[in-house]
This record gives sequence, C-alpha cells and structure tokens, in this order.
Amino acid sequence: MAAPDPHVIVLFGARGDLAARKLLPGFFRLLGAGLMPEDFRIVGSGRHAPDSHDAFVEEVRDALGKHGAEDVDEERWATFAERISFVASSADDASELAAAVAAAQEELGEGARRLLYLSVPPGAMLGMVEQLGASGLADGARLVVEKPFGTDLDSARELNAALHDVVAEEQVFRIDHFLGKEAAQNVLALRFANGFLEPVWNRDHIAAVQIDVPEELGLEGRASFYEETGAFRDMVVAHLFQLMGFLAMEPPVRMDAGALRDEKAKLFEAVRPLDPSRVVLGQFEGYREEDDVADDSGVETFAAVELHVDTWRWAGVPFLLRTGKAMAAARRTITIAFREPPLRMFGLEDGTGDHARPNVLVLELSDTPSVRLELLAKAPGPDIALAPAAMELSFADPDDGDDRLEAYERLLLDVMLGDHTLFTRADEVERLWAVAAPVLEQRPEVHPYAQGSWGPEAALDLPPRPGWRLPD
Repeated sequence: MAAPDPHVIVLFGARGDLAARKLLPGFFRLLGAGLMPEDFRIVGSGRHAPDSHDAFVEEVRDALGKHGAEDVDEERWATFAERISFVASSADDASELAAAVAAAQEELGEGARRLLYLSVPPGAMLGMVEQLGASGLADGARLVVEKPFGTDLDSARELNAALHDVVAEEQVFRIDHFLGKEAAQNVLALRFANGFLEPVWNRDHIAAVQIDVPEELGLEGRASFYEETGAFRDMVVAHLFQLMGFLAMEPPVRMDAGALRDEKAKLFEAVRPLDPSRVVLGQFEGYREEDDVADDSGVETFAAVELHVDTWRWAGVPFLLRTGKAMAAARRTITIAFREPPLRMFGLEDGTGDHARPNVLVLELSDTPSVRLELLAKAPGPDIALAPAAMELSFADPDDGDDRLEAYERLLLDVMLGDHTLFTRADEVERLWAVAAPVLEQRPEVHPYAQGSWGPEAALDLPPRPGWRLPD
C-alpha cells in the first residue's frame, strides 16, 4: 500500500480511555507495520494538561505497554516518542493549540495534512466543532467523529449542520469500529464474490436474518456513558444497523466509497420505521448498584429489535437484532436462516422432524472469523433418517496474526489515506435515527434480566421458530 502523506494528527481526548486503549496503540502498531507517514506529529489535547511533557510521554508509554498488541520495541518507541506532545485546549479557547499545530505542519513542509480526532463526550461535541471552525484548526483538515452521531434525529441533524458549517462532508469521517473489523468486511466478499450465494440472497430463499452481539462484560467503567446513551443508541442504531446494511444492500457498481455508501443509503431509505411493540429492552440486575448510575435509572443495557426492509429483495423477511451487557456469552454472529422445503420427506433420527432446524449460514465475526453452513444429511444406519451436519470454513491463517490490522488500526490508516469506504455518511446517519424514532418516542418497558442469562424472557419470543441461535 502507498504510505500516507506527512500528517499532523491532533487527538482531542488524548488522555482518555479510547486514546489509551485503541488510538495511541493503533498509531504505534501502524508505525511498526510501515504504514505511518514518513514523517508525522501527534499532538494530544484536552482540558486537563499533564504535569509536564515528560509526564505525557510516560502516560503514552504506559498505555502502549498495557494495551498494545505486542511488546514495545525500544527503537520504534524512540521514534514515536519524539513525535508526540500535548497542548491544552477547550471549547472556549484553542488558540495555543492552533498555533502549535500550524508550527508542526510548517515543520513537516508543503503537502502535510491535518487530521483531527474528536474523542470527546457527546455533550461536548457541538462546542468542540464550533471551536474548530473559530480557531481555524478545521481549515483543510480531516475530522474523525466518534459515535454516537447525535442521540436522536434532531440532534443528528444539528451535529451534521455544525460540521458542515466548518468543513465539507468529504472531510468528515464518522467512525464505526465494527465496520473496520476484518470479519465485517468479509460479509461483502462472501456475498458479492461467490456465484452460488448471490442468486439465493433474497426473500425467495431466506426466511429470517439474525445479527446477535451479546457481551459477557458489564459496564467496565463506562457507566456515565451508558447513562447518557443506553444499549439501543450505543449498539443498535450504530453498529447493528450498519452490519444490516452490509447484509441487505444491493450490489454496488464498484467497490469504492461512493458506490458502496450510495447503496447503503438507498437500503436505509427502505427500512421501515421500527414498531415499538417489536422491540424488547432490558436492564441487567445490579446495574443500579454500579458507580455513576442513578438509583432509579431506567437505562437499558439490552435491546432486541425486529425490523423490516420494504424492497423486492427483502419484503416479508424479518431482521432480528440483539445485543446486551452481562449476558451468557460474548459473540458476534450473523445467522441466515433459509426457507425449508415445501414437503418434509424425511424425519430426524429421533423421529421429531417438526423440530428440525432450517438450513442456516452462520457468520462468526470474531477475531478468527469463520463461516458455517448447517445442513441435514442422512444419519448412519439402515433407516433413511436425517441428522444435523455442517461444513465450516475458517478465514484465519494461524501464521498471519502479526500481519492483520485491528479494526481501529485499519480505520486510522483509511483516514490518513482519505478512503471513506468504511465510514458513514450524513444522510445514512439521519435516516437511521428516523428509523429509530418511534422507539425513542414511545419507549418500551425495560425488563430486568439476570446477569449471565440471554436477556429478558420477552425477547426470547421475538424471532420466529426456532428462535434465537444460541451456542451449543
């Protein structure tokens, strides 16, 4: 791949959790992979400055040691350390930061680009965007905006309008780390590169689609964020809707940013606004005892949603989306359930043919992605009876683990290269909030559920027979 142009990278929220866990280790890994610009500067910023430059450098070193994917190479660290600094700023005053960035860009020379990463709380986003325009920091820059992209349709429109006041849409990169995962991109390859799948990828052959992303972990220190957003806004409207877009969109004329996002936008226009009666929300028991959670909090930590796409390809096919905290297992699974034959000619081995699971294609979107096709075949023995059988394909080469980019690493590289393919566009964001609006306006009851379970009982009845696909 071509190396990016020289860059001045400004990390707002550089002393925060996301920068420590993903962003700084991501840039360091890209440096080791030879994918960083030949010359670059990383300027951290935020309201609270460290005690000194050396203290900030030590914070970064600690973050790499704790969260990096590998041991810190000393020679590479020396190169990285001499290119990082911190300058305090706020939504009220960014003059000192603007001067430092301008000096760094001049030092890198003509052709150097500016990247601004806004890792700030949702409540601070509007003020920060306005300050970027007032200070001139946004002039010619690429802006990376973390989700949530608003909290409803009105706030999404307000945020997009504020962004467009200071930069053009092509300068904005709305980041969704789910789309940076190798497994999510494999959905596109599986659909559009295989001639045996595309002809059956429609309502005539597919009965239902499930996107299931339960998490075993609880809040892990993110209580204040969850109190502001909840699982429906945090996971469903962003991550799961976008995965649904990859699954259901029409084939783009080219595999590039413009064509891919045009098809996703057309699909989202066809998604029917959600029916609140087909949405189940839940809160795990013990949530209200967490630090920074209100004693009477009604915030959901679980959401299960049925949605429909009103197109020729998908009319009548339910898409079932589920996610939650503190559940029985952590998974990222897409299940495509195919229609059953019109006549059942065989019974299962135990004679209970009515309970046979339909043929399913299971996409495991883990760090070691796989595809599993579950079929029915003749069971060994003298009788013609059926038993479950499966074929499995693994995408992961055990020898290439060191070469694969983690989701944030891939997306950071794409921003530096100016590639929008895996980023969301303003019209997509606003349409998805319109789809979600009925649930926000007529909020369903929030049911309690036990930690380590599969969520509220009400959610188990949401899918058609045979229900949610659960681990063996």
